[in-house]
Amino acid sequence: MQILIIDDDFLIVTALKTILEATSDIEVTKTATDGSYALPLYKKHQPDVVLMDIRMQEMNGLDAAREILAFDKEAKVLLLTTFLDDEYIIKALNLGVKGYILKQDYDNIAPSLHAVYSGQNVFGNEITAKIPELLSQSSPFDYRQFQIGEREYEVIELVATGLSNREIAEQLFLSEGTVRNYLSTILNKLDLRDRTQLAVFFYQNKN
Repeated sequence: MQILIIDDDFLIVTALKTILEATSDIEVTKTATDGSYALPLYKKHQPDVVLMDIRMQEMNGLDAAREILAFDKEAKVLLLTTFLDDEYIIKALNLGVKGYILKQDYDNIAPSLHAVYSGQNVFGNEITAKIPELLSQSSPFDYRQFQIGEREYEVIELVATGLSNREIAEQLFLSEGTVRNYLSTILNKLDLRDRTQLAVFFYQNKN
């Protein structure tokens, strides 16, 4: 797995590179100290995962992630920060990044990279616990305007609780393939990229 590290603290970059390259299947292909380098380096090196700080001087990690995802909607970006900031969490989720974890949680950085690389979305426990509160709204929302049926809504609810396709299939007595088809149709109807954006959409529009 090849990764790109971007953080404006040189010591953190060095420490991360040392820690991660001690894992046999992780190679740090390039490092940088500002978000303005993110897109050019992504285009040049095509890393499997971008590990990037949020707060940087010239261009922050959110803006850099937005540029990368505009260039490649399948890009895997894992945001790393020391700040459990509500505004940052919401913006990161809405962007469609694959993860948002705290820097001080060093032990989970490598496992988080592996999870993101394998296609999972990763958010630290502290962040996951805050998501419903941050994204809930009291205003009513009618999914019928998007031609979302009752079964599709049930799938949306279960995705928002963090269940996997297999767990959803077991709960709704469906095949895993059927759940995947439902999820694909739902994302298409709502014009969303992935499960994370779907969960965000659900909590933002929760009645």
